[in-house]
Amino acid sequence: MTVADRVPLDFDPPVRQIRALLLGVDNRDLAGPTPCPDWPVAALLDHLMGLVLAFTLAARKRAGADGRPRPSAAGLSPHWRSRLPVLLADLAIAWKDQAAWTGTALAGGVTMPATTMGVVAMNELVVHGWDLARATGQDFAADPRVLEALVDFLEQGPAEGTPGLFGPRVPVDPQEELLLQTVALAGRDPFWRRPRHHPSAA
Repeated sequence: MTVADRVPLDFDPPVRQIRALLLGVDNRDLAGPTPCPDWPVAALLDHLMGLVLAFTLAARKRAGADGRPRPSAAGLSPHWRSRLPVLLADLAIAWKDQAAWTGTALAGGVTMPATTMGVVAMNELVVHGWDLARATGQDFAADPRVLEALVDFLEQGPAEGTPGLFGPRVPVDPQEELLLQTVALAGRDPFWRRPRHHPSAA
């Protein structure tokens, strides 16, 4: 079964999980590290806000602004706690429309088949949801059917990664659980843990 056979994907579960994770983000977490090199939690949240909006516009066949600044702690909206959950809900609604999965879609200045764009959007949610959970000491899980689609998708990419999208693959046992395979294929250390000395780490 190919990735195309598994679309459209249901964005409700990862959206619900990230919204729940946001409730567990302490202000002390914002300066802490994440599995994304050079990105503290605040920069990861800034990135999430931008990508969620971009993929919502892509689902609705609307062009977004190009050249968004690199995610940063300084760029994070002071209203992220109220704004990001709304943006996430809009994303899930947008991808429920069958039209979102037809034709082509544009995000970040890149046009691709809408089915591929939907899978990329799901991958971003799952991987960055995992990033946020690891960085803030919370649990994370994902639907195995979604993870199978993401593993299939990520295995099609180059092992050295795709600049601006995925880092080089991290070797992991193919018998490892699907979530860890997914994040490893996306260039993460699947066994990353936040430092014990972090103020919010108990």
